[in-house]
Amino acid sequence: MVITAELVKALGKVDGLRPSVPEPVRSWVPWDVDLLAVDVADDLVCVRVVATALPLPLAEAGEVLRAVLVGTQWENAVLRIVVTDVDKRALDHLDGA
Repeated sequence: MVITAELVKALGKVDGLRPSVPEPVRSWVPWDVDLLAVDVADDLVCVRVVATALPLPLAEAGEVLRAVLVGTQWENAVLRIVVTDVDKRALDHLDGA
């Protein structure tokens, strides 16, 4: 689905988040597995992400992803961003805080 690819591409512009896809799948699937992080239904768009930096840039991600939906059949759908994990590197700078 084209909209999923556009959403993944837009998410790539947000520092601190990446699509949430199991790493073992990434190594053997011959297509863009990042698309697995996006579910699109008539009234709901769900994007699963891993935090790679803190604080979480969820407001920025929401704006970027919502912009992709403008003018599509999902323009009024609920946009849900689900943080499935926090990368250890995101926590490294918190040592001693």
